[in-house]
Amino acid sequence: MQQYLLHGITVTESLKAKEILEKEGINIRVVDIHTIKPIDKETIIKCSRETKKLISVEDHNIIGGLGSAIAEVLTEHEPKKLIRLGIKDTFGKSGKAEELMEYFGITASNIVEAVKRCNS
Repeated sequence: MQQYLLHGITVTESLKAKEILEKEGINIRVVDIHTIKPIDKETIIKCSRETKKLISVEDHNIIGGLGSAIAEVLTEHEPKKLIRLGIKDTFGKSGKAEELMEYFGITASNIVEAVKRCNS
C-alpha cells in the first residue's frame, strides 16, 4: 500500500486519485498533514513503517515545503523512498487554480501516474 502525506487543496486531488486507483485494484492511503510546523512525526513514522514508498503532494514549491519536512523525519527515523509532487524550483505563474494545478503537475491524474511509476 502506498502512503500519501499531504495538505491543502491537494487533499481533494489525492482523494480523487485514490478513487481512480481503487477502480484499478490499487490501494493507497491518503493522510492529511495539515501542519508543517510542528510536523506530525509520529504519523509520518507510522506511515513509513507500513509501506515501502511515500508520495508527498503540495501546491507550492517542493523545496522547503511539506516534502522537505517529511524527508527530514524519514532521514532521522525511518528512511524510505519519498517522491515529492509539487512545484519544482521555478518561478510561479498566475491563473485559475485548476489551470495552475494542471500546469505544475499536481492533479489527480498526475498523482495516479506517480503511483503507477512507483509500482513499476
